[in-house]
Amino acid sequence: MNLNVIDKNVRLTPVSDSATSLRSQHCSLKQLTSLTVLLLLSLLLSNIVIAADPASTSGDRRGYKIGPEDVLQISVWKEPELQREVLVRPDGGITFPLAGDIIAAGKEPVELQEEIKKRIQKYIPDAVVTVSVTKLTGFRIYVIGKVKNPGQFVIGRYVDVLQALTLAGGVNPYAAQSDIKVLRRKNGKEIVFPFDYKEVKNGENLQQNISLQNDDVVVVP
Repeated sequence: MNLNVIDKNVRLTPVSDSATSLRSQHCSLKQLTSLTVLLLLSLLLSNIVIAADPASTSGDRRGYKIGPEDVLQISVWKEPELQREVLVRPDGGITFPLAGDIIAAGKEPVELQEEIKKRIQKYIPDAVVTVSVTKLTGFRIYVIGKVKNPGQFVIGRYVDVLQALTLAGGVNPYAAQSDIKVLRRKNGKEIVFPFDYKEVKNGENLQQNISLQNDDVVVVP
């Protein structure tokens, strides 16, 4: 056999071409790894942003604040004599056995539960207290001025200014839509929040469309 004869059908790959191919594959692998790292980093940062601002995805999470004239169901587990329906007085207070006089208005049910539990703890050390609102009559807002149906509105949920105006039938054609105000009394002081209906209607400055609190007054001049 002549070892010097090389089969013409066999193609030999030069060493330089093989090295180039390997380098190309290595670069592609590095690029893929970099892209993967960037993707994971992007997802991580997205999760951090969402966690830092839970309100952006979950909305307003405030619990209902008890108001005057609300009806509460209060019970203490395994204590039948401490299960009763209580009407919140106009001054915001209630009276409950062993706990005495308590200010309920302005508190969430869970906060009132803890207050009652603390007060009766010396009589019932392991008391399990439950407070629920069975009748919502204490959350009121007022819409006055140039709207179709001005007046007092008793509602069982939080609403914003735009929703309050809707409850009142909307503003009339002669209203000063850019000069609407929300009046709120807090700690004996009157706070005024401006509201420009035209801007909100056009999707501008939406932060002024605040959630109303009990006894807020919306004035439409």
